[in-house]
Amino acid sequence: MEPSQTTPASPPNPRLQIAMVGLGRMGANLSRRLLRGGHDVVVYDLDPTNIARLAAEGATPAASLAELAAALTPPRAVWVMVPAGTPTESTVTALGQHLAAGDTVLDGGNSFFKDDVRRGRELAARGIHYLDVGTSGGVWGLERGYCLMVGGEPAVFARLEPIFRTLAPGRAGAAPTPGREASDRPADRGYLHCGPLGAGHFVKMIHNGIEYGLMQAYAEGFDILAGANGEGRPADERYDLDLGEIAELWRRGSVVGSWLLDLAAGALAADPKLAAFSGRVDDSGEGRWTVATAIEQATPAPALSAALFARFRSRRDSTFGEKLLSALRHQFGGHAEARREG
Repeated sequence: MEPSQTTPASPPNPRLQIAMVGLGRMGANLSRRLLRGGHDVVVYDLDPTNIARLAAEGATPAASLAELAAALTPPRAVWVMVPAGTPTESTVTALGQHLAAGDTVLDGGNSFFKDDVRRGRELAARGIHYLDVGTSGGVWGLERGYCLMVGGEPAVFARLEPIFRTLAPGRAGAAPTPGREASDRPADRGYLHCGPLGAGHFVKMIHNGIEYGLMQAYAEGFDILAGANGEGRPADERYDLDLGEIAELWRRGSVVGSWLLDLAAGALAADPKLAAFSGRVDDSGEGRWTVATAIEQATPAPALSAALFARFRSRRDSTFGEKLLSALRHQFGGHAEARREG
């Protein structure tokens, strides 16, 4: 399963200078894509090894946030790519001490949109701009490009648009939508100014909530397929199905085809029984925020809510509620407790 090759050989837009704080899998690959696109990238990370690795690939290393700020030419732009919550909060606060009016902080992590609004206002008091950049693409983004959802001032977005154009997949990332006039609009290239402060991460939050639902639907469907040969089915209605082949089948012409299905097919090809996985599924927080926002708006979201709760369920062997269900069945009907498979 090869990713599409959409990395631009050279930028079709002006060369800019930008700093990247946080060189984990995402931050490092964002930096690499910017370097490949011809931009000047200054890098900093708590781990000197990560800095050295990117420096060897053409980035300018910085040993501290102060050194990073000094290496940039005003108006400076610093992209923060660290875990949401306290790491992002402390990093943005520290950066604020080294930047000046006219500079811009971009938060590309999975921050809560309400935190963006607050942080943006705090920086604005000192004349520092703030863009929240919902970033999707994962470990494949270096080659495929990143889908970018941006919130903040339109003028600041426009000034830094060459950065987004370089990081995004470009028009080759997807075939034109039938009935939609072909254009070079940002959305057609894989990035979009979604609105004012917080709008980018708000859209990314819902994006991840939908992702939870889609993943859960695939998981449940394949779980039913996997159980089609179980003892609970009539003998003449048992089917020993090849899940890897079914995934490959559905990738071709099916209405349930998607990149997530492509990834499921890859996982099943590598490990048909998924023996390397425990089934415990964590959540990044955005699914919770999606459900909480739906409640705030009184917007029904049963599928997304169920998908989030299913992740919670995956982390327990048996819940107290399940034990009570089993006890009640035994009390009123004398039903023996079923063994847990695995």
